[in-house]
Amino acid sequence: MRLKNKPWALPLIEANPQYVVTEPEKWRGKWSERFSQKQPLLIEIGMGKGRFIVEMARRDPEHNYIGIEVQTTATGIALKKQLEAQLPNLQLVCGDGNDLTEMFASNEVAGIFLNFSDPWPKKRHTKRRLTYRTFLKQYQQVMQKDGQLEFKTDNRGLFEYSLTSMNNYGMVFNQVWLDLHASEEAADNVMTEYEEKFSQKGQPIYKLAAHFTD
Repeated sequence: MRLKNKPWALPLIEANPQYVVTEPEKWRGKWSERFSQKQPLLIEIGMGKGRFIVEMARRDPEHNYIGIEVQTTATGIALKKQLEAQLPNLQLVCGDGNDLTEMFASNEVAGIFLNFSDPWPKKRHTKRRLTYRTFLKQYQQVMQKDGQLEFKTDNRGLFEYSLTSMNNYGMVFNQVWLDLHASEEAADNVMTEYEEKFSQKGQPIYKLAAHFTD
């Protein structure tokens, strides 16, 4: 869902280059320099307003986190959260995550989160889905061999498509949840804004964790 542009967002982003990167290709292969410590790097593609990535970085100081978001207003809202928290292991990217290989070097990323991505339900838009094979190829290239991809959605059609797409690509599923909030995993689950909204309506949340093979 596209947010209405807020006039304060871009000036706030421009005023805080210590937290937000607007030209991510310049940091390809050297993202560790953006953090106070060199640690495994986890990224979220499409962080929205940043609730998930900020809370993950807060809970897990032993990893570095990057949240990527194309919408300026959403990035600005996430930045407000980071300005309040000032987490040394969190960086934000205001940019299009469609080509991760331009942002990250091979094996630079330890894990990827895809949370409530646009389902692109029409068949002619299949190639835009973030679990389409061309995207999976990018994830495999930038991720370390033991890296894990985690995917959450409320959209059953997209979830079933993603299971098939990943299976056809040769990925191995570590675990699959058909009702995440009714499972033991719910205790440590960090919700996104969308996730809370949909779960309050009784909508089951689907999740999978998978990795690539040689």
